[in-house]
Amino acid sequence: MTYCLAIKLEEGLVFCSDSRTNAGPDQVDVYSKQHIFLDSEDRQMVLLSAGNLATTQAVVSRMGRDLAEHSSPNIHDMHYLSDVADYVGQISQEVQKKYAPDGPKSGFNPKASFILGGQIKGSEPELFLIYPEGNHIQPSRRNPFFQIGETKYGKPILDRILEHETPHEIAMRCALVSMDSTIRSSATVGPPIEIMYLKRDQFGGPAKSYSLTRNDPYLVKLRETWNQNLLQAFSELPSMAEMFEGD
Repeated sequence: MTYCLAIKLEEGLVFCSDSRTNAGPDQVDVYSKQHIFLDSEDRQMVLLSAGNLATTQAVVSRMGRDLAEHSSPNIHDMHYLSDVADYVGQISQEVQKKYAPDGPKSGFNPKASFILGGQIKGSEPELFLIYPEGNHIQPSRRNPFFQIGETKYGKPILDRILEHETPHEIAMRCALVSMDSTIRSSATVGPPIEIMYLKRDQFGGPAKSYSLTRNDPYLVKLRETWNQNLLQAFSELPSMAEMFEGD
């Protein structure tokens, strides 16, 4: 299991992902779930992946090969990010069918999900959630984020904090708290945490990107401050004794 999160803001896009891959209690490893395609003057793209590792690696490898060999289609000859989302979904479907199990009891599940985000010059920054079936959706202004993988533990803070107009620095802090909450509650999600900000209309330049280990000083401070403030807020909730006065 893994946890990946992407946020669409007025200022740009935020991406956050863990790096743990779990194929059983004796097969825990570290793989990046954040695949970056920024080496272009007119487009910037990031692909987050969750699900079967062999499928996600095959999809990313195929994208890179098509790009290197100038095959058509590839991510540099498409005019719309939605076309790139269709392309990723199609490759994913082809890979899943190639390695589909012989029957429902085989114990092998080749499914994978992706979040594609980025911008092509002349268009708005966009996000797409690409399902294992190959189709995709975009976020709304009311809920400007997507999650894949182990989503339930980190969702409450996203629902309370994030809006389309949220400044990117606050959104990045929110993403890290969401990720840390998930790591605390799920043994299948773990560091290093990768977090990136793609600024609107900034092509060809370096992105704001960080990789945080479990004991990174900033992450430790963030975690401790969040825990302390939660405990303080809880202690200040109205006492239930007030409900029963006079009983």
